[in-house]
Amino acid sequence: MEFKTSYDAIVVGAGMSGMAAAIRLAMFDRKVLLIEKHSIPGGLNSFYRRANRNLDVGLHALTNAVPKGTRGAPLTKLLKQLRIPYENLKLCPQTYSLIRFPEKTLSFSNDFNEFDELIKTTFPEQFSGWTNFVTAIKDFDETNLQNEYFSAKEKANEFLSDPLLIEMVFSPLMIYGSAWEHDMDWSQFVIMFKSIYLEGLGRPVGGVRTIIKLLTDKLKELNVDLRYSCELQSIESVDGKVSTVLLKDRKLGELSIQTQQVFSSIGLPETMDKTNHKEANIRAGNMSFTESIFFLKEKPRELGQNATLIFHNNRDQYLYQKPKTLIDDQSAVICLPNNYHDDNEFEEGIVRVTFMANNELWTNLSEEDYKAQKEIVSQKAKALVSTYFEKEATFIFDDTFTPKTVTRYTSHYAGAVYGSPDKTRDGKTAIDGLYITGTDQGFLGIVGAMLSGISMANYHGLQGGAQ
Repeated sequence: MEFKTSYDAIVVGAGMSGMAAAIRLAMFDRKVLLIEKHSIPGGLNSFYRRANRNLDVGLHALTNAVPKGTRGAPLTKLLKQLRIPYENLKLCPQTYSLIRFPEKTLSFSNDFNEFDELIKTTFPEQFSGWTNFVTAIKDFDETNLQNEYFSAKEKANEFLSDPLLIEMVFSPLMIYGSAWEHDMDWSQFVIMFKSIYLEGLGRPVGGVRTIIKLLTDKLKELNVDLRYSCELQSIESVDGKVSTVLLKDRKLGELSIQTQQVFSSIGLPETMDKTNHKEANIRAGNMSFTESIFFLKEKPRELGQNATLIFHNNRDQYLYQKPKTLIDDQSAVICLPNNYHDDNEFEEGIVRVTFMANNELWTNLSEEDYKAQKEIVSQKAKALVSTYFEKEATFIFDDTFTPKTVTRYTSHYAGAVYGSPDKTRDGKTAIDGLYITGTDQGFLGIVGAMLSGISMANYHGLQGGAQ
C-alpha cells in the first residue's frame, strides 16, 4: 500500500463503527485512512482461535434482526447505506430467550406479540400501564441527536408500578449496552427495547467473521487505506481545529499525517487524552465482564435446552453494577449459539457465560492468583449452565477472558465494554474536526455501532454537520 502524507479523513479503530464510517466516507470519494492498533479488525466484536476452534468475542446475537426489506428498520437502513445485500448476512433468527428471576420467568422471541401477551398475563395488574409504556417507546425518536439525557427507570415508573416487571424488562437491555449503573439513558433504553424486543435477535452463519468479512471486502473495494498494528499517538490541532495526526506504525515507525477530520471509535476519554485538550470531567466507565466459552460433546438441544439466550438473575432486584468482588456470580448471561433456527454450522455444542466483573480487582491480582481465579470463574460458569441442562454435559474445552483481556485488546479505560457514561450524541468534541463514533457516541449493539459510524460520517463528513 502506498502511504500518503495527507488524507481527507482518518478513522481510528477498525471496529464496527470505524469500518462503517470509513466505508461511508469512501463511497463519496473521500480519501480515507483507517488505522487499527491490533493485527485483526472487529474491536469489541472479534474472534480468535484456540485448540483448532473458532471463538467469537462480543457477538452473542445480532439485534434488529428483521426480515428482508422491513421498511424503516435500522438493519434495512444500514444495509442500504453500506450497499450490502441482505442475503450476504446469512442471518438465522433466535428460537427464544429467557429472563429468569427467582419468582418469575419471561420468554421472548422475534414475535413481539408473544412477549406482549406474556407480560399482560404474568403481570395482569400492569396491563394498561404496559400498553401505554410500549406506545411511548414506539412513538419516541431515539435517533434524534439533540435528545436530552434522562433516566429510563424514572420514565418506566410513570407507567409501571411493579418493580419486578421493571427489573425483568430492563435486565437484558442494560447488560447488552448500558454504561450507566442501575439504569439507562432513556434514548438508549428505547434503542435497545426496539432492537431486542420489537425487532428481535439473530446470528449470521459464521458468526462475527461473516460481518467482518463483509465490511473488510467493502473497504478493499472502495480503496480505503487500512493499516493494522498502527497506533494513534496524538491528534494535533491549530486554533481549535484538527491539523495533524501522529501515528506509530509497526512497519513504518513514527508517521505524521495531515487531515482536517478524525473519526475516533476508541472511546471519548481515550480519544481526548490523545489531544492537548484534556477534559477532566469525562468519566471512564465501570461496567466490565468475564466470559467463559465452553465446547461440549453434546449440543444444548440434546441436553434439553432450546433457548438462545438466558438472562439469569438470582435476586428479586437486578444489580447492574460493578461488583465489589471479582465477579457477581448471582447474575449472568448464558449464550447458546447452537440454538438458532439453523444449527448446521457447529459440530460441537457451544455455551458462553458472562458475569459482571470488577476491573480493578482483576488488574491487581498476581499472575499466579489471576490464573487461579480464572479457573474458579470457569468452574462457576460451568456449574451455572449445568443447572439449565436436563442431562449431564460433556465439557471438552473452555477458555475464559477477563477485564484485563478487554483492556489489552480494546484499550478501553477500566476494561469498560460499553465505554464512558458520558456520551456525545452528536459526535462533537471540543476540537473542530474531531468526532466520536461507536459506543461513546451512544448507539448500541453491532447494528447500532455500524449506524453510529454511518451517521457520524454522513452528518460531519458528507453534510458538514448540517441538520
